[in-house]
Amino acid sequence: MRLILAPMEGVVDDLMRDILSTINPFDLVVTEFVRVVNQLLPEKVYYKLCPELHNHGLTPNGTPVRVQLLGQEPNWMAENAYRAVALGSCGVDANFGCPAKIVNKSKGGAVLLQYPDNIHNIVKAMREAVPAEQPVTAKIRLGYEDKSLFMENALAIYEAGATEIAIHARSKVDGYKPPAYWEYITEVKKRLPIPVIANGEIWSEADAKRCMEVTGCDDIMIGRGAISLPNLGACIKNSSHAYTWEQTLALLLSYTDKQLNGRKADYIPARIKQWFTYLNRQYPEADTLFRELRVFKTTEEIITVLQQAQQKLP
Repeated sequence: MRLILAPMEGVVDDLMRDILSTINPFDLVVTEFVRVVNQLLPEKVYYKLCPELHNHGLTPNGTPVRVQLLGQEPNWMAENAYRAVALGSCGVDANFGCPAKIVNKSKGGAVLLQYPDNIHNIVKAMREAVPAEQPVTAKIRLGYEDKSLFMENALAIYEAGATEIAIHARSKVDGYKPPAYWEYITEVKKRLPIPVIANGEIWSEADAKRCMEVTGCDDIMIGRGAISLPNLGACIKNSSHAYTWEQTLALLLSYTDKQLNGRKADYIPARIKQWFTYLNRQYPEADTLFRELRVFKTTEEIITVLQQAQQKLP
């Protein structure tokens, strides 16, 4: 099987990709999206979002990184796709799944699931622009307001020449509410000859196995589960023991150190608090500690609380 880290906007930045790919056997990680509107974006935009491009498109431990684009105009998506791979991205991915209102209002992300022809034209333009040896992939949801076009969208992507497709098994309206409707992915897997990657509601090794059994997919993508249980990938692929709270707390402190070294200290408090909203699902200790640190606003205060919590561990 292949295991892929999902492109979670505002969560999985380059430092998170570094940390998670170091402790998990991911076969691929995908970046947060690059927003494409009506221009060829300068190289600095790509290097900022994906500094791994300076390392031939690999994380520090050697995991391939794929740049994701979000946009609605085929020609500009094509030009930016070519730029991404020219700079070193390991292929390029198109985002047709983002449910954010601000993105959908500007005709990007999941809103395009209402228009299979538009999706086809975008992917086709990207495929024609990118060298044949480089993958052109797409990530979709099952639909926008409903799931009636799920197969049409999947076929549009395949017929446009995509290398593979990742499917988040919910519609835009479903948001992130359980359940994930894996049975729809099953139908796509039966119909398409290209790899189909299953995504949605995978929180444990058992979930991953069940998802693969239901969908018939050999490849899965994990997102929120990978943030809730930091070594979920290793649990799935290697049957490793889940990280203890002690190990996870050490990982949080490692993340703050990397942020400080990367001169991103100004948003450490927000990122750490955001991470805790996911950790609460897996660790009761996270909920207790979050109640203490949520009132603090500075990086120094947050780090002090984490260090004190680590010192109190038995």
